[in-house]
Amino acid sequence: MASISNLTNALPLHIRRFRPCGYSSSLCTLSCSLAEEVDPKPPIPKPNSYFPKRGQTLELMCESLAFKGKGLCKVTETGFVVLCDRALPGEHFIGRVTRKKGNYAEVATSSLLFDFYSFSDLINKTQVTKVKTITPPRDIVDAPCVYAPYCGGCKTQNLSYEAQVRAKEEQVRDLLIHVGRFSGELVQLYGVMKPIVPCDIQFHYRNKMEFSFGPQRWLPRESLHERRAVDADNENENFALGLHAPGFFDKILNVDKCLLQSHPANKVLAAIQECWRDPQLGFSPYDVHSHKGFLKHLMLRSGRDVTTGQPEVMVNFVSSSYKPDLLKFLVDKVSAFPEVVSVVNNVNTSVGNTSVGEEEYTLYGKSSIRETLRGLTFQISANSFFQTNTYQAEVLYKLIEDCAGVKGDGSEIVLDLFCGTGTIGLTLARRVSHVYGYEVVPQAIADACLNAKINGIQNATFIQGDLNKIDENFGKNFPKPDIVISENADPNRPGMHMKLIKFLLNLKAPRIVYVSCNPATCARDLDFLCHGVAEQNINGCYKLISLQPVDMFPHTPHIECVCLLELQ
Repeated sequence: MASISNLTNALPLHIRRFRPCGYSSSLCTLSCSLAEEVDPKPPIPKPNSYFPKRGQTLELMCESLAFKGKGLCKVTETGFVVLCDRALPGEHFIGRVTRKKGNYAEVATSSLLFDFYSFSDLINKTQVTKVKTITPPRDIVDAPCVYAPYCGGCKTQNLSYEAQVRAKEEQVRDLLIHVGRFSGELVQLYGVMKPIVPCDIQFHYRNKMEFSFGPQRWLPRESLHERRAVDADNENENFALGLHAPGFFDKILNVDKCLLQSHPANKVLAAIQECWRDPQLGFSPYDVHSHKGFLKHLMLRSGRDVTTGQPEVMVNFVSSSYKPDLLKFLVDKVSAFPEVVSVVNNVNTSVGNTSVGEEEYTLYGKSSIRETLRGLTFQISANSFFQTNTYQAEVLYKLIEDCAGVKGDGSEIVLDLFCGTGTIGLTLARRVSHVYGYEVVPQAIADACLNAKINGIQNATFIQGDLNKIDENFGKNFPKPDIVISENADPNRPGMHMKLIKFLLNLKAPRIVYVSCNPATCARDLDFLCHGVAEQNINGCYKLISLQPVDMFPHTPHIECVCLLELQ
């Protein structure tokens, strides 16, 4: 009887609420009466909810970096998992829940590893903001850029580069195992996943930067006194030219230089910043709320003269209307730099704030610049796609060529999916029979055809079409390929459509080289191609031979992966 008394004393609530299977009602009645006879200790009150509330402060430990560079953090007391922007691995800090939409129970996992779809939902539902650091991460460094704490571009500049690439490699490995469903033994012991290739140049590597104009500078809270001082002096001084504040489409952080773009491009940016706010010039920045204003964006592209190797810069002013006389002062200002060989004006009359205009005018010099890659020359217009890090693109394309395993006897057919401006396909065309490239963007196809002509390549055909809308006729206008190249160069692309997955599994090309800058969708698509889709009775027929992560963009969360699959 003593043992029953101890049991009921310890768990009075459980006995009263639950009736286990096989227990008689008389035993339950006896247990309840015994529990009532003994004066129980008052139960510890449970929290109203297991999930953090909006506005609640939490003590957190950042475990690793996740998708889009957010810190994957555990609540110290409960082990609950949340994401926090700009939290770094090993950092112990206080954070506040600033956004909560609906129930985000799907992220409360014990292993810090999550299903891809649940994770996508999480990004849109919760947000934790770092309030105070208790213990800084062991790999913290001083960020060389003064805008690093506030800019939406570099998220990990204050983390040592060695720690950055280590975190990126860990993220790819986790996604490959837990989203791609590849065994840890296969990934690690058998060397399917290769060590990440770092970038030797960590600053001034971008050949394209886009800055936005705005009617009001965004300032961090500690700098608001600067705005009040400026207000009293000159209203135009509040105008902004810079980069978007993290998470905001309408807030512009004014910047005088960017450590990611080339030195000549920074000189051009500084020259424009010196003068464009002068009230006598009559410039007005575009307001995304009122849809009024003239200047929308400034895009700077860098290339090289293919004969001399000297740097070239294209300046692209994106405006809401065509007013060449109004722009003349800025055109004269920037064209004084010897590196500036092209000034164009994209006119975007829509209320949207995109940088691609309906019309384009050349205001100075050439309408395009050129760059070399893998021994080929590529023409780059204001809106054409080109690998943003030219130096690391040489490394990336060499890896793709190695994975493709081209024989070199001119006998093989290559199918280049999502080919963009044809850069990858054209680098392979010299050693194969024919390249067939598909891309949905018409201007990219036009650039691909032009690049083939510039390089004297006649065995490449580029076709405009939406690969997400293919039907049973797709594939009938080209011979069966020996090698399929599939590129996902846009991190916002949702990977391969299921229609394309089915097509590739039916096509059964001997080799697929899958290039992706989104490790999550990459892991999912590899799962489909190798393991199939049970819900749709689709069988996989490929084996993952290797996956090579490449760091194309230091100090940012972006990761490129080159994957080789062979038909089983």
